Amino acid sequence: MPAKTIDEVITRLEAIIEDCSKTGSSAGYFAALYHSVTCRVKKGILSNEFEDNARMERLDVIFANRYITAYDQWKNKQAPTTSWATAFNATPKRSTIVLQHLLVGMNAHINLDLGIAAVEVMAGGSIHDIQKDFNAINTVLAAMVYEVIRNLNRVSPLLSLLGLHATDNNEMLIGFTIDSARDGAWCFAEDLAKQPVAQYATCIATRDTVINGLAKNIVQPSSRLVGITLWFVHVFEWRSSSKIINVMYKKQGVAI
Repeated sequence: MPAKTIDEVITRLEAIIEDCSKTGSSAGYFAALYHSVTCRVKKGILSNEFEDNARMERLDVIFANRYITAYDQWKNKQAPTTSWATAFNATPKRSTIVLQHLLVGMNAHINLDLGIAAVEVMAGGSIHDIQKDFNAINTVLAAMVYEVIRNLNRVSPLLSLLGLHATDNNEMLIGFTIDSARDGAWCFAEDLAKQPVAQYATCIATRDTVINGLAKNIVQPSSRLVGITLWFVHVFEWRSSSKIINVMYKKQGVAI
């Protein structure tokens, strides 16, 4: 059953994290990051930080259910959206570094799912009425960047080597930013909201194909130099998926 409240979302995410930790699945990396973001959004709702806090909870729940559904489909050998399938299919690959797992998950969830969730929340109304709170999510994410980077540097000590390729504008892996993903998601939400309901599935499928192309570039960069750098980063990265999840996940301040 889909989650109905933000507390139910948090509980579902904790179950995914604990399952991944037990099985040593790198799918738990994104779930751990998402758990932290969701807890922060809940705190913001309780503190009345958003323009419409009740609506923000509905957005958070609908948004999260798309990830939870995709995860359940993958676990049950069903077909999620292609961009999520690429993300989950990368989890058994040992050479895929932690940053790639996080980015390919963010790519599917922000670039595809966020726009869909916004349109669903505003069904029957104007999509522009939610833009302020839509953008507020970016402020929440930006505030958490430093903690994420600190955790990544613990488990991936050579991660900074990727900065050598920061000027390579052709690499999605290097150029991915929360700002650009959010802006793209909003443009998609505006486009989807203009479509007749009967055309939603076609519009979403077209967007999924585009986002899956980005996902593939994150998992397998086209640049040979970036690929070599990733290999060096991988060699010195922690090997235990469970230990990495443990660093990234905090439940009431206590790691699992």
